[in-house]
Amino acid sequence: MTHSPTPQAGVPTCYRHPARESHIRCQRCSRPICPDCMRDAAVGFQCPGCIAEGRKTTRQARAAYGGLRPTNASITTIVLMAINLGVWVVIQGTGRYTSRLYELFGLTPTGTCSLDAGNGYFPSVESEAICAQVADTIWVPGVADGSYWQLLTSAFTHVELWHIAVNMLALYFLGPQLELVLGRLRFLALYLLSGLAGSVLVYWAADPQGTTVGASGAIFGLMGALLVIAYKVGGNVQQLLMWLGLNAVITFTVPNVSWQGHLGGFLGGALVAAVLVYAPRGPRRTAIQVSGLVAFAVLLAVAVVVRTAALAFGVRPSYPQLWRTLCRTTRV
Repeated sequence: MTHSPTPQAGVPTCYRHPARESHIRCQRCSRPICPDCMRDAAVGFQCPGCIAEGRKTTRQARAAYGGLRPTNASITTIVLMAINLGVWVVIQGTGRYTSRLYELFGLTPTGTCSLDAGNGYFPSVESEAICAQVADTIWVPGVADGSYWQLLTSAFTHVELWHIAVNMLALYFLGPQLELVLGRLRFLALYLLSGLAGSVLVYWAADPQGTTVGASGAIFGLMGALLVIAYKVGGNVQQLLMWLGLNAVITFTVPNVSWQGHLGGFLGGALVAAVLVYAPRGPRRTAIQVSGLVAFAVLLAVAVVVRTAALAFGVRPSYPQLWRTLCRTTRV
């Protein structure tokens, strides 16, 4: 058995291994360290303790309005695009407008009575009991029947190729710059709450038996957020206003476009952005932001509950039959 030689008196030894002679010192704390304790640093070597302490005290890059600044500001955007594309592919492969997934995910305020073959519907049938008496039909529940997930899933649902292409292109350009400014979690909250706000206005103001799909509510929310942020930092908003004006013209002039989803998403996104960017700096900024977002989510939930109760009591807008037929499927 061999033994490590005992260092001579007065010879420096490693502070972590007293039996080892050491002539190298940590560049940070100046304590002697042996080769096993040497860690490469920007200048010279540091001991393991100083390396660990440095990791704790080094400030990570922060986004402008709280949260960590993402090293890759397109990750969340790519994930959202992938979800939208995945749902679209499944719907294409299972019958497009006759897909069961389309019926489950599309936002329909009240239930509809559809032909079992999926190629038609009975707009005058407004109850499951009556639908059951019609041959070869199935009842497709709506939000008022308990399908509350449609308020969110509809924002990830598309059928037409041009529809998803336009929305994903807009998300590709808007998403990364907002994610860089807000951070990933705040950007994700902005996207989801904007889409939900658009769906809630659809639930209140659209044809109760029409089906609304598409991510444009969330996309318009990103536009609203970009406008608020540009105003907050004193940027030039003229081009953004022109872009919004063009989209507003398209919204109210092109058939089968849901102005409810666009307007609700825009207002929701602007409000969420205002909560995030106008929260005062300081240790309580995150708490204030979270409280504001939770309050907005609760407000949307209350609006859904009130609308559901109104529909249960038969309070619903009256739409001409032609309008209901044209708006059976609305693209957001």
